[in-house]
Amino acid sequence: MKKIYLIMTLFVSLITGGCSDYLNINDDPNNPIDVDHTTLIPTVQLYGTYALCAAEGLGEHLDVYTHQVSTREEANRYGVTGAGYYLERGWRRMYVTCLSNLELALQKAEKLNDTFSIGVLKVMKAHYYSQMVDVFGDIPFSEAGKTAEGIMYPKYDSGKDIYPQLFALLDEGIALLSQDGVAGGPYDLIYGGKANLWVKAAKTLKLKLYNQVRLVQDVKSEVQALLAKPEELIASTDESFMFQFGKSQSPDERHPGYPDSYAATQITNHISPWFFEIMKGINPVFSGVEDPRIPYYFYNQVAPNKPSKQKCEYRVGGFISLYFGSNGDRRDLARDEDVTVMGIYPVGGHFDEGVGGVVKNNGGTGVAPYRYLTYADRLFIEAELINAGLATGDEKAVFMQGVEESFNMVDWVVKKSGTSQTVPALKGNVESYLNSIQFIFEQAGSAEKRLEYIMTQKWIQSFGNSVDQYTDYRRTGYPIMFDPKTTPEVTPPAGGDPTEELPTVPVSCSLNYPASLPYVAAELAVNLNAPEQKNDLGNRKVFWDK
Repeated sequence: MKKIYLIMTLFVSLITGGCSDYLNINDDPNNPIDVDHTTLIPTVQLYGTYALCAAEGLGEHLDVYTHQVSTREEANRYGVTGAGYYLERGWRRMYVTCLSNLELALQKAEKLNDTFSIGVLKVMKAHYYSQMVDVFGDIPFSEAGKTAEGIMYPKYDSGKDIYPQLFALLDEGIALLSQDGVAGGPYDLIYGGKANLWVKAAKTLKLKLYNQVRLVQDVKSEVQALLAKPEELIASTDESFMFQFGKSQSPDERHPGYPDSYAATQITNHISPWFFEIMKGINPVFSGVEDPRIPYYFYNQVAPNKPSKQKCEYRVGGFISLYFGSNGDRRDLARDEDVTVMGIYPVGGHFDEGVGGVVKNNGGTGVAPYRYLTYADRLFIEAELINAGLATGDEKAVFMQGVEESFNMVDWVVKKSGTSQTVPALKGNVESYLNSIQFIFEQAGSAEKRLEYIMTQKWIQSFGNSVDQYTDYRRTGYPIMFDPKTTPEVTPPAGGDPTEELPTVPVSCSLNYPASLPYVAAELAVNLNAPEQKNDLGNRKVFWDK
């Protein structure tokens, strides 16, 4: 793993504007006031990832909104405001660090006619802005990062107007990166300078964005043109569009979700019982079918037949958690030494061997990727497009390829993690599960039900990337999420706790599901061209949301 964090000391002078000339009398070679674009690119990639990750940015709240994580904080009732810590942190890391440095790197690369870097930066710009449009709606775009041109207060552009420009950026990037002999170097932390893989990523991003706008725009011809050449899209696990975190603790290069569970003084995030029950086969969506990914996804600190340190609100065997919207009297008990945490997938933690054990900072490695867009994602997108009548092909076959590729990705992450545990290969132990899922899909009876299965499996495999999950749910309505408004109290599964009877838990949530995120209060306070804060988030839809 490259020492990506060495870059962190370099961007401060670049994003805070110019200095008085007298400060240049003595140049300190250890603290440069200017760096080249190949030094800025790793900063862009790192902080763009941070901005989207849980424990560092927007994913911290969206993990809860997509019901894979539950917490005791404001997100647990859809209550994140413009003053939310991780909301502000994600916005600042995206705009102040990532996108500002991206614009600067692009200017420098263009002056030197560095075709590879220009192409990569255009693709990254399209991706990062698409993610911000997808969660906020209208955002600064045309005037963002233009402080050198005297624009201190960028206007907010319509998401509908931004999206066509993102397709144009991707086309420009593809054209540049497709030229003969174009290549980069190790400063590219995503594909290591391989232009052909960036082209595949860019074309697959186009497919994703066309799928995203399919309800408000006729994209059939564009979709079919891309799918006519599947070999030009992401076509294997290794080709997936990902940012790989490392194992160093000083500086900390690990996946942000790892220290959040394995080194935190107080664990605030819990695995959602709703997510667990779908994977366990307790929830009706895949009733009676237990997902073999469970011990890879979740690590139980308590062995199945051992008592927990505190009385539990929710427990099944060794799995211990809290409900979304809980008002139970056990909700606020300290759970650091018994709550279930994220496993070796997706954060490089522990594989669950069923024997328990309190997590420790050096118990796992933290080596895991943030997965922007994987081969499995591409297959599920294709299955959705076939389901919608926008693409031709065998919907069931593509769907099942997506499910199978989801298992390949788990094995890939485990292999790359460098774990000291002996972890069995998942791929060799999934035939029964695949057969059951295929049977359920064949018995769906309607295109709508098949869409539910496609999106639910995509949601399961996307664990760790809640930005796209949030987008998928608002576009399709799937997977079906836990709704405390229709379930004012919840009774845990009978016999779930082998040591005591679990109580019925009251739950509540007065807010509607947020159709977009609120604007960052600190940004509204200083940007004279910012809009008013959003009210009634349940109705503030992004342009593609029908």
